Amino acid sequence: MLQQTQVNRVRDEYYPQFLAQFPTLKTLATAPLDSVLAAWSGLGYYLRAKNMHKTAQICQEFLPKSFQELLSLPGIGQYTASAICSFGYKQNTPVVDTNIARVIKRYFALLHVKEKTVWEYAQRLLNHKEPREHNLALMDLGSLICLPKNPKCDLCPLQNNCQGKEEAERYTQKQKTIYESLELFYGICIKNGKIALTPTTGNMYKNMLSLPAIDPIEENFLGSFKHAYTKYRLHVKLYRLHSYDEAIWIELNSLDKAPISSLTKKAIATVMN
Repeated sequence: MLQQTQVNRVRDEYYPQFLAQFPTLKTLATAPLDSVLAAWSGLGYYLRAKNMHKTAQICQEFLPKSFQELLSLPGIGQYTASAICSFGYKQNTPVVDTNIARVIKRYFALLHVKEKTVWEYAQRLLNHKEPREHNLALMDLGSLICLPKNPKCDLCPLQNNCQGKEEAERYTQKQKTIYESLELFYGICIKNGKIALTPTTGNMYKNMLSLPAIDPIEENFLGSFKHAYTKYRLHVKLYRLHSYDEAIWIELNSLDKAPISSLTKKAIATVMN
């Protein structure tokens, strides 16, 4: 959940609810995918939830302890595998998230290096006597002290040996993200307390339920809003639909249990408020 999502949102809202609904790998494995996606609704990047569901179906009792075995599971890459090994199994392995990578790059003055190189230097820096505590400390150091902008170098316990502290921000410069603008047109059809939804087939929100995509008729215009999704900046326009033949009808008061995205929730709220 912490991938691409703020810690506060995960900690205070999504993680407790998700864990209460799926307390074990087995309960997650046997749950319908729709239920998992509904519990994930609002977090975005729904492939994470699908991969977690697939992994639970493969490992219904416990996750493997081998780094290589973990890498073979759906959705588990180098960072997640190393985090499970370090924090879950207390193994002697480095962990590199965004915060730790920033510390490593500054400490060793690494400029324009590949991710593989950062991991090599993380291994070099690793405290092999207390690897779990070491990784947790570096995470805290990156999130609280070694900040992307205006780092608090005078408070840093590594400042005496930090090779990049004089030009700290130089080692965190990123290429400017180029976003793609899209205009989307959706229909709103509500009857007897139910709303018409349809399965999504494209890459965006795949396997979720969505409002029907339509050809717009301006006299039926209801409203519009803007929405950000990964690399896209979306301008969503909503139109009244009097009927929709291939609909899946969902009770309006049960939408919180349906596998719908934050975009769909925002669209419905736009016309209902």
